[in-house]
Amino acid sequence: MQLFNIFACESSFQNITKAPKMKDSAPLTMKDIARELGISVATVSRALKDSPRISADRRAAVQKFAKEHNFVPNVIAESLRYARVQPQKIIGVIVPELAHYYFSTVLSGIEEEASSRGYRIMVAQSSESYDREVKTCQSFYENKVCGIIVSQAKDTQKYDHFQMLLDAGLPLVFYDRICTGVNASRVVVDDYMGAFNAVSHLIETGCTRIAYYGSTPNLEISKNRFNGYKDALLKHGLSFDPELTVICDNRADAEIVTPGVFQKEMAPNGFFAVNDDTAIGILHAAKRLGYRIPEDIGICGFTNGQRALACDPMLTTVEQRGRQVGKEAVDILIDQAEGKTDAHQVIRRVVRTKLIIRGTTNEKNVKK
Repeated sequence: MQLFNIFACESSFQNITKAPKMKDSAPLTMKDIARELGISVATVSRALKDSPRISADRRAAVQKFAKEHNFVPNVIAESLRYARVQPQKIIGVIVPELAHYYFSTVLSGIEEEASSRGYRIMVAQSSESYDREVKTCQSFYENKVCGIIVSQAKDTQKYDHFQMLLDAGLPLVFYDRICTGVNASRVVVDDYMGAFNAVSHLIETGCTRIAYYGSTPNLEISKNRFNGYKDALLKHGLSFDPELTVICDNRADAEIVTPGVFQKEMAPNGFFAVNDDTAIGILHAAKRLGYRIPEDIGICGFTNGQRALACDPMLTTVEQRGRQVGKEAVDILIDQAEGKTDAHQVIRRVVRTKLIIRGTTNEKNVKK
């Protein structure tokens, strides 16, 4: 896996094949080997690849020299040098936040599947920035990746940069946060049913007023999880109260806003949060206010990361299976890049979620 610096990439990639003569302490290049042995760079390249076009003696001499001088091939320079005659087997991956547990598991799945099929990945972080996302797409395209896998940034509301990639014939696959503004392949979890089952579980444990903490409504996952929450209420005969809907998707904000939610005239006795970090923020705020978990209130998150096991009590949550999401995305992209499926065909795959019941919901109240 290679982390991609979008601000340095343009000059660094352009200068790969224009580097000045290396100093003695610098890594050995094929140009250095060619100069020392009095042969061409092309001959060195073929010899290192054990090409039968080069005599056995010449191959042995080049390989011996390279080994004695600890030569390490520059795989990026090599792929760029021959990009016009053979496609690069490099997949560009855009992650909103590398430190996020779910995105890190998706990335693990992407790398594992890509490696098994002979591909490498180049990873960049959008940091939830539209501008950074646009620059990354442009840089990946300019550097001839074979396709891009992306989860859009929270503040992305214009999609010209994605459409440009599709118009250029570059395979594009969305995961988790899909872009409905362009017609591209996508891999998502069943956000609606995950939320529906979680809220149904809260109701079955005795919660009658359930607050919803979600992300900004421009994200498709936010809409789907909110609809799952709302429909679960209606199916179980509970009325939807807009006063219990909060735009909040991180722990810090959850700890700030939750005391105010408890002060409402009809305070909630259950909480469903769009992710685990937000649910844990609710948990800590509730405990500081003297509420018992799960005796007084029930809490459910969405992710099933390591933090769900580290809190007290451990968090009931919806498992997203990020590794499988990553593998499915790679499978779609490589098949399109290799021409096994039409590059313009829109493929949609859904990965099923699973409710993981732990200590923040009172399972004792569930009727058997």
